[in-house]
Amino acid sequence: MADGYSQTTAEEYFNQGEAKSKDKDYAGAIIDYTRAVDLNPFVKEYLYSRGNAKSYLNDYRGAITDYTKAIEIDPKYLKAFYHRGLAKYKLKDYRGSIEDFSKAIELYPEYADIYYYRGIAEIKLGQEDSGCLDLSKAGELGYADAYKAIKKYCTPKGKK
Repeated sequence: MADGYSQTTAEEYFNQGEAKSKDKDYAGAIIDYTRAVDLNPFVKEYLYSRGNAKSYLNDYRGAITDYTKAIEIDPKYLKAFYHRGLAKYKLKDYRGSIEDFSKAIELYPEYADIYYYRGIAEIKLGQEDSGCLDLSKAGELGYADAYKAIKKYCTPKGKK
């Protein structure tokens, strides 16, 4: 009881963090998620949610650390791979983001958003052919912005 919060359960702290996140109090949410993680460091959702809150505050490196720990707990945790890929993308680690998006696609091949972001990351690395294929797949799966990106990145210059 010396830590001042061990009488409250990890789940209660997690729920408080969820409520604060919903209210966009991400700094407050991180405090509660951290308390939940301190009490039970083996619950992937606690780490994942703390990673999301960190991402909202542009702490992408901190978010990546949390997503990575969640993936260590569950190596097939689709949401953690996807969001870790997004955080790496924000840090311009396009190779790293492509790896995470590829793993996410392997786990769930019908997730349009993943193809979109992997396609953009590939294009950023000069891999236009594979990037444009991914954007096309994202469009086929219903990601509307994929067609805008195809027009911007995949249409030959000079043609309209």
